[in-house]
Parts: sequence; C-alpha cells; structure tokens
Amino acid sequence: MSHRARIQPKSLPQAIEMCLEHALTKQNRSVDQIAELMGLSNKWSIYKWVSNGRIPTILIRPLEHACGAQYVTEYLAASANKLLVDLPRGLKATEGDINRLQGNFATALGLLIRCYDGDADVEETLGALNTVLRSLAWHDKNVRKMATPELDIFPGDDS
Repeated sequence: MSHRARIQPKSLPQAIEMCLEHALTKQNRSVDQIAELMGLSNKWSIYKWVSNGRIPTILIRPLEHACGAQYVTEYLAASANKLLVDLPRGLKATEGDINRLQGNFATALGLLIRCYDGDADVEETLGALNTVLRSLAWHDKNVRKMATPELDIFPGDDS
C-alpha cells in the first residue's frame, strides 16, 4: 500500500505523461522501452496519446504495467468521483504502518487548517486528504479480511 501523498492528474494526457515520467525517473525506462514492453511497433502512438488523451482502453493496463504507475486508472476513478483503495491482504499491520497512518493524518490535518487559512496549496491539501482516505479505507478492509485471510499464492507480488 502506498502511504505517501500523490499528485492527482487533472486530465488523461497528464495522467499518461505522469506514468511516463515515473517510468523514466523510477525505472530508467524510455518511451522506446515502454513501447517495446507493450508490444507496440513504435513509440509514436504513446506520444499521440499524450497529445490528444485518446488511449485505447485495452492498452491502459499494459501502459501502466510497463511504467510501474497507475495514474491513468487513478484519473479515471477520480473523474467519476470514485476513490481507489489498494486491496489489502488481511495481514496484521506493522508498527510502521500505524506510524505512517498517524503521520499522514497529522500532515493532512495541518495542510487542511493552513488551506482554510489560505496558506496551503489546494492540490497538495487534496493529495494529503486523499492519501488519508485511502489509508483508512485500506485499514478498514484489512481488518475485515483478518477474519478470513487469503492464501499467499504469489509471495512478494504486491501489484
């Protein structure tokens, strides 16, 4: 589960661009490499999606998998007024998980107070609030799943 506040994309082209940026900075993958991983004949289709925001639905998951980020899915959910929550596994939370939750809460509350006073960025505040909402929903589902935990068929696969 991701515990850090994230910037939410405001458009589909921006979401695609954020996926590509994540791939470059976190995985050192170029657009050529992403296109190859997706089975595309060239990278120009990807640049076209960034420019016009029209990506075939069937290629959203391959793009996100190749980039290692789910910004397109997050944008689509947010544009439909939905909140995405990572699926928990029903495992006991660690002390670090609880500390991160408390830290995220404190950060969001501080930003919220400053935002209402006109001293904090709205987008940063929304990102922090979204992180807290996701974290709480994740813990809610995780606690519910603890009663009937799933088998760990693919250990280490948190995707």
